[in-house]
Amino acid sequence: MKRASLLIPLFLAILALAGPARAEDPSSNLSNILSGTFQGSTPGNDLRLTLRSHTTDPAHQFDLFVQVTGTYQDANVRQQGVLRLENQGSTVSLSYIPHFDPAVSALSPQAGRFTQREADAACGVSMKPRGDGFAGETLGSSCAIALRGAISKWTIEVEPGSIRLRDAKTGETLRFRRVAKA
Repeated sequence: MKRASLLIPLFLAILALAGPARAEDPSSNLSNILSGTFQGSTPGNDLRLTLRSHTTDPAHQFDLFVQVTGTYQDANVRQQGVLRLENQGSTVSLSYIPHFDPAVSALSPQAGRFTQREADAACGVSMKPRGDGFAGETLGSSCAIALRGAISKWTIEVEPGSIRLRDAKTGETLRFRRVAKA
């Protein structure tokens, strides 16, 4: 009986040490929050975001292939690319690398390869843990080519089940809610 009473605290101590290691992997957490299909929920925003796991090599195990389709303020939108998530301490470096060729999909052999123009257009943001999710802000015009016209700073907030993008200058807001989990 004495031996069993020693094993239980040891087992609980091992679980306590192992649990936080998984819970504190910011890239994994952000990837889990972003994986799935999101539908625009603000007026004029009939966009659908589809984000799927897209691991091309072991060094980038949390990459997501993203497709944006639909209409925004009566303009047709179709964009695709890769979100690359990399741990930077407790924050996540999130880079969006666009694919300008509309024929590229998550299943295309070219999905993990980028032209020089696409690589040069990449846009990044540092996502910091906040509440149940993450938040960050783009650097402004650095995303104009990747996101076709996004010339000002945008704040990005992600939580389980929702994404919010807000133009820091005008206050224009795009909200998305999860409609399916990947």
